[in-house]
Amino acid sequence: MSAREYSIRRTVESDWRNVRELRLEMLRDTPIGYAESYDTAAARGEAEWRMRAARGTAEHGIVLAAIDTAGRWVGTMGGYVPEHEVHPTLVGVYVAPAHRGRRRGVTDALLEAIEDWARAESTRLTLHVHEDNARARAAYERRGFVQTGHTVPYSLDPRRRELEMIKRL
Repeated sequence: MSAREYSIRRTVESDWRNVRELRLEMLRDTPIGYAESYDTAAARGEAEWRMRAARGTAEHGIVLAAIDTAGRWVGTMGGYVPEHEVHPTLVGVYVAPAHRGRRRGVTDALLEAIEDWARAESTRLTLHVHEDNARARAAYERRGFVQTGHTVPYSLDPRRRELEMIKRL
């Protein structure tokens, strides 16, 4: 897939239906990858989805969508600067299975755009990845992220851990 076969853009409030559909797809595909369950997300109302879609243009935050030429949303990534922090955090990373891989380029294009945004905020980008999500960890490592040794409890099962990774920008 080349740059001509998909576009990357910020989400806006009116994208809420697409944001919802892609989020539910994400949660079905990789349940351990996110801090909410499918059932919780599916029960959320329109106002919540509108707010999430509007994060694409938030101050100190961004949500991007990768959209193919047929109009299908095939990937997303977000970033924000947590309250009381100075470094941005990468969140909500997902690329549909048929669009994964370096040859397809969707992940790299989304991440490059997030890193461009993050450079305006700080000199590093942080993320948390579930300890059992080896595929995601390997993808982040290939793109320059390194584990810090710090972990946090996974919000849906505190017996499990999320590993902190950073990338210097």
